[in-house]
Amino acid sequence: MRSVRIRILAGLLVLAAAGVGAWQFLPSKGEERTITVGTTDGVTSLDPAGAYDAGSWALFSNVFQSLLTFAPGGTAPVPDAAKTCAFAHGDLTTYRCELRDGLTFPSGRAMNAEDVKYSFDRILKIKAPVGPASLFGTLSSVDADDMTVTFHLTSPDATFPFKVATGAGSIVDHTAYPAGELRTDDGVDGTGPYTLTSYTKNHDAVLAPNQHYQGAVSGTGRPVELRYYATPEALDTAWKDKQVEVATDQLPPGVLADLNPSDPTQRVYEADGSETRNLYFNTRAGKPLHDPKVRQAMAWLIDREQLAATVYDGTVDPLYSLIPAGLTGHTASFFDDYPEQDPKKARQLLTQAGVSLPVHFTYGYAKGRGAGEQEAAEIKKELEASGLFQVTLKGYEWTAFQKQWATGKLDAYAVGWVADFPDPDTFGAALVGTGSAMNTGYSSKTVDRLIKDSRRYAERTEADQDFRSVQQTVAQDVPVLPLWQAKEYVVTTEDVGGGQYLSDGTGVFRLWSLTAL
Repeated sequence: MRSVRIRILAGLLVLAAAGVGAWQFLPSKGEERTITVGTTDGVTSLDPAGAYDAGSWALFSNVFQSLLTFAPGGTAPVPDAAKTCAFAHGDLTTYRCELRDGLTFPSGRAMNAEDVKYSFDRILKIKAPVGPASLFGTLSSVDADDMTVTFHLTSPDATFPFKVATGAGSIVDHTAYPAGELRTDDGVDGTGPYTLTSYTKNHDAVLAPNQHYQGAVSGTGRPVELRYYATPEALDTAWKDKQVEVATDQLPPGVLADLNPSDPTQRVYEADGSETRNLYFNTRAGKPLHDPKVRQAMAWLIDREQLAATVYDGTVDPLYSLIPAGLTGHTASFFDDYPEQDPKKARQLLTQAGVSLPVHFTYGYAKGRGAGEQEAAEIKKELEASGLFQVTLKGYEWTAFQKQWATGKLDAYAVGWVADFPDPDTFGAALVGTGSAMNTGYSSKTVDRLIKDSRRYAERTEADQDFRSVQQTVAQDVPVLPLWQAKEYVVTTEDVGGGQYLSDGTGVFRLWSLTAL
């Protein structure tokens, strides 16, 4: 999932050790004080067919239902809008779900299997440039029969249930969303734990508990107002001015580094995370970074340790692999191949490539999204210090930035990747498979074969070697250069609890877990 910001390992271990989940941290009836949550993760689209980013999906997990979801700390999907789901015949190519009875949209109309089929069909039909269609590369067709929906896959895919449980699996009212285009008003017709009572783009989203909700969450949370801020600095100001009661790791790195868990006026939660940030390259013919040797040269020049220490004040860890630490298949493939900064080896590669020096290219980044601008400046500095590259930096508003890379207009661009679900596959096809969500133009038959093979294993640890091999190939081809892996931070005022359950790497943003103490 694209963003500057979902996390996994430590959060899952904390929850598992505690033996509790968000289900047990709901406020009692009658407690109606609205909790304010600040974020810099804006919403690209209120229509699930038009968004594949953390800000949008954070909202979707509260106002829509998917057939499946993830329990707090869980690593396998559990039923939500569905009563049951399972692969048929044991071949991992036919997946069938039976819906819960009594689910109703805001109009009062009962949900049925046709709504589910419609929701998936329109994602694939619309195929929005910044939408989630690429997530369903193995989905061939969907059948609906009253309250039963059947998915037919082109090849075995043990990860398909994980994808159904994401924001891309959000079920919409087929009478309220056009089949061939995105819905563009500010309304939402879903069956999630919350209803959207008002929304102002880039300003706020006001959520009220959905008293008609039925699903994995027992009961409903208290009212919540999400407030959107243009920059981490603006969010920090809002936090210090007590305009918000909850803020996440989108605060400036310096602020995160100075958070004090012993401060009695606030609650600070820190855990290891699985969010990564990568530098992506436009590998298409005719582009300045088309030749793998040019990209390999860049891999010899980037100093991740310096980046983590200076730009991020030690709040992130240097990353040398496509798959973050803590997940099946993690390796240090980029460290193995490029163990230190070596301008001499970089020059040799560029000489072999026969390119004119310095190599000129454009580096795009999103304005106001984390420390993107400072990061871009540091990477430009490191590359140009060698005399081998000349980098032009261009910043864009988030939505415009997505469109720039989705249409292949940037030579290089740094984007944070938030796990769609707790499985290494979310760092595979979506990032380096043919037709990937990051639109680098990269295509490798070896990588595609390994990704396809990895999905044959219902026991996901058995896919370890496939993912290791993927990363070895990627480290040589360098369509993407891993930069860092983030820690997770949530800070709340002293009278708000449940912040530690807000997100845990499963892709669910549990606003209903927040309580007033």
